Amino acid sequence: MDNRIYGYARVSSREQNEDRQIEALKSFGVPEGNIIIDKASGKDTERVGYQYMKQQILRKGDTLVIKELDRLSRNKADIKRELEVFKKIGVRVKILDIPTTLTDFPPEQMWVMDMINSILIEVLGSIAENERNKIRTRQREGIEAAKKKNVRFGRPPAPLPDNWQEIITDVKEGRKKPVEAIRELEISRSHYYRLYSKNDY
Repeated sequence: MDNRIYGYARVSSREQNEDRQIEALKSFGVPEGNIIIDKASGKDTERVGYQYMKQQILRKGDTLVIKELDRLSRNKADIKRELEVFKKIGVRVKILDIPTTLTDFPPEQMWVMDMINSILIEVLGSIAENERNKIRTRQREGIEAAKKKNVRFGRPPAPLPDNWQEIITDVKEGRKKPVEAIRELEISRSHYYRLYSKNDY
């Protein structure tokens, strides 16, 4: 059976666009139908598309193409481990931003390619990991700064129904049961108790 070529693209969130990676993979010769996409963080490798590709699709002799090293992960140890796994199972990994991984060396010179790639992967893996650490630091600092300005996180408080005060007074004074209040307010039970608890009753 002919060796196959697959591509992998990853963006960190659903709001980000993967088109740039897909176009680069297609330009290299990866069929669009063979491109696996994840919209998930690069903090580790536990991503649905990636794990399915690695465990169910790729086999010995296949080639996996990615645009950038940190599409695999932003953790250097993960990157090195995953590349070792692919090497062990006989899958060639080509990284478009590391040209030496694209070159087909003669068998007697493979050790040269391995040495060069190991150095590049070590450096770029460190850069990817440092970038993730900087992102996390900026996020943490941003949250702390926002808290000092009394910025609230999470969903905004749910608005009170127009007849809330009248009905809740009846509940407090025993003229109505909660189940009757919920029906008259036309809200869910969980919504009722969330409003009740947040309004200090």
